[in-house]
Amino acid sequence: MEATSFSAISRGFPGSSSETLMLKRMKLPVWHQVSVSISPTKSTSRPSLSRRRFPIQKGQSLQVVCSQNNDAPVVEARRMDEIYDFLAERLVSAIVTASNPNFKYIVGLAGPPGAGKSTVASEIVRRVNELWPEKSCSFHSQVQPPEVATVLPMDGFHLYRHQLDAMEDPEEAHARRGAPWTFDPELLLRCIKTLRNQGSVYAPSFDHGVGDPVEDDIFVSLQHKVVIMEGNYLLLEDGVWKEISSLFDEKWFIEVDIETSMQRVLKRHISTGKPPDVAKWRIDYNDRPNAELINKSKKKADLIIKSVDFSS
Repeated sequence: MEATSFSAISRGFPGSSSETLMLKRMKLPVWHQVSVSISPTKSTSRPSLSRRRFPIQKGQSLQVVCSQNNDAPVVEARRMDEIYDFLAERLVSAIVTASNPNFKYIVGLAGPPGAGKSTVASEIVRRVNELWPEKSCSFHSQVQPPEVATVLPMDGFHLYRHQLDAMEDPEEAHARRGAPWTFDPELLLRCIKTLRNQGSVYAPSFDHGVGDPVEDDIFVSLQHKVVIMEGNYLLLEDGVWKEISSLFDEKWFIEVDIETSMQRVLKRHISTGKPPDVAKWRIDYNDRPNAELINKSKKKADLIIKSVDFSS
């Protein structure tokens, strides 16, 4: 099947029936308003469930906590590696049990700037690709298996600089680049729908050196059964963003203290050559307001990932 290509300046999308979009979805397990601790030394409220589905190694201490008010389960651990392993096992279990050969399991991973979305997505995808040959009976030990998981960043759906130049206040548009209205959500929606319907798609990436999208730079193929889309605004409830959110099989949110995330973003700005005073101004004027808006979308998540310091 020929993959559809998406230019970052394309507009509009064809209609499609709800039947073609509503593929079989596999949801998170239900923990019935209890606290579940997964540990090799502690008993749990549901020991058979936790140990059967979520095996961990000696020395690990990972918790999946569901609060009494039906909030999304929270996954937390001492080290991010434990969380990566846990979520990779979950995704592999989902695709191993899928009977449809064209099955696509699309995860929307959101969080504020500095939450570590790119790192989390890439680490989980790497582990899924390593685990897949062990779980699937379709590969000979001497055959190199194809990658079954990939990352699709939202960055490629930024508006071009010339599109910002054409806005009513170009200076404000460039200063606020990274806010929701400086993206093209209609194009993003069309891309996800095509991935659902056709099983493959070409999507744009983003060249930070040039400051513009790169068309058709990412290919999600038929062999990719797990796609983690990561981006700031994937769980927003306004306009087209709400429809985008509805297309994910699971919605994950990385929870991080806003001061911690802003410190990470400040270091990132300085590392790319911005003077410290300019970097701090950009945080106060753009990054922090964006982060505050994004944090409000956490309530739409199916699963909360508790961020810890990546160096710990």
